[in-house]
Amino acid sequence: MVQPTGRITLWGIEVFLATAEEGAVSAAARRLGASPSAISQQLTALEAALGAALVDRATRPVTLTPAGEIFRRRARRIVAEARQARAEVAAQDLAALTDFRLGMIEDFDADVTPRLLSEMAEELQACRFSLETGPSHRLLDALDAGALDVIVAADMGAAADWMEIHPLMQEPFVAAVPKGRIDQGGDVLEQLKALPLIQYTQRHHMGRQIAAHLALQNLTLAQRFELDSYHAIMAMVAGGAGWTILTPLGYLRAQRFRDQAELLPLPFAPLSRRISLKARKGVLQDMPARVAGRLRPLLQEMIVGPATARMPWLAEDLKVL
Repeated sequence: MVQPTGRITLWGIEVFLATAEEGAVSAAARRLGASPSAISQQLTALEAALGAALVDRATRPVTLTPAGEIFRRRARRIVAEARQARAEVAAQDLAALTDFRLGMIEDFDADVTPRLLSEMAEELQACRFSLETGPSHRLLDALDAGALDVIVAADMGAAADWMEIHPLMQEPFVAAVPKGRIDQGGDVLEQLKALPLIQYTQRHHMGRQIAAHLALQNLTLAQRFELDSYHAIMAMVAGGAGWTILTPLGYLRAQRFRDQAELLPLPFAPLSRRISLKARKGVLQDMPARVAGRLRPLLQEMIVGPATARMPWLAEDLKVL
């Protein structure tokens, strides 16, 4: 083992974790708002301070050495303790919060998220905000890894012991069909079986949830398409290529195609999902609850209210919690 030289710094540890999670120095630099050379220098300094190589830079993506794997477990604890210390110091004065990393499902990125960040920025004048959008499972992984402070995502089963959860809204899954194509006074399911199902990708939790529900119904449907974009799915539905199963959020997000498609209740057993705000317990004190409190009226104003006004039959199942 090389004789250690220099000091271990919190910034160096954060750089190491970002590189391990992103798999590349350049990606870690983008995430941390630093130059690749600065990130590389910090890694080199940390390795010198520990007297061991932590990252194998010759691989793509970069991988951790055995020493790096051992150190990562400790590094996560160190960074979590540092964040909790900052939160405890700022607990009596929320304006002292300096960094806030938020993860949001893509369903909210165009409307709700900008309003939320604008309102928070007015209160937290000295705070630097960073936003990551993506599918629920990726946001949950980032929260678990310490790469995000708070996420808003669909519930994916039992909560882990380290999480605090604040329910935000519930929404049903519905059928989106080409406008005027389905006679709602007839056998809706048989009419849908005559059209291809445009499936949301099973690489994401929502797609797997839909597929599992269809399997439980013992339904045989023509599934020719599997896509990961609401806009692409709704464009195909609007063009008459088939129908899909999605949530009102997905339908509302693809605004361009709303007039060429319509929503119907599922003509079989209902299915719904819950969206919640999640954070690590005890790290940000009451900040997660306060963010959830800001979000609920925004969701009512920008999503639930307009959707139920347009489609009153959604009112029972689409609601803020």
